[in-house]
Amino acid sequence: MKIGVIADTHDNLPKIARAVELFNRAGVELVLHAGDFVSPFTAREFGKLQAKLVGVFGNNDGDKPYLLKRYAGIGELYDGQRELELGGRRIALLHKPDLLEALIASARYDLIVYGHTHELELREGSPLVLNPGEGGGWLTGRPTAAIVDLEGLRAEIFELG
Repeated sequence: MKIGVIADTHDNLPKIARAVELFNRAGVELVLHAGDFVSPFTAREFGKLQAKLVGVFGNNDGDKPYLLKRYAGIGELYDGQRELELGGRRIALLHKPDLLEALIASARYDLIVYGHTHELELREGSPLVLNPGEGGGWLTGRPTAAIVDLEGLRAEIFELG
């Protein structure tokens, strides 16, 4: 099972469109968004996904009720950390990395996905720890997303340039 992973898109519609194209081309079965969609209008591009989206709110996501309304039918958005199981793998999805080291030490997860820092991080091993960088590319000038193969627990980073 392949999943798409993105974070910190911050309203950058052209980069979101590229990520959606990447995920659709790759045939991912689910997309995880680690927060900071920012505006409800981002649902226009994410609505073109051929997979369901699961996301968590970030610190810049303002109008949460309207985000929930706009993303209805596209996927599910949650406040705080979200835990899920896919393809026999336990996954933690969060925005801020405040609890990251504790989650790693807990040995409860196969994959931990976070955002917030806008910095790409890929720690291979058990668990696989992934910050896909910033999908919007506003701070670093390097918009990125990832595709994770859950069976082999491997991640590949893609430039959305």
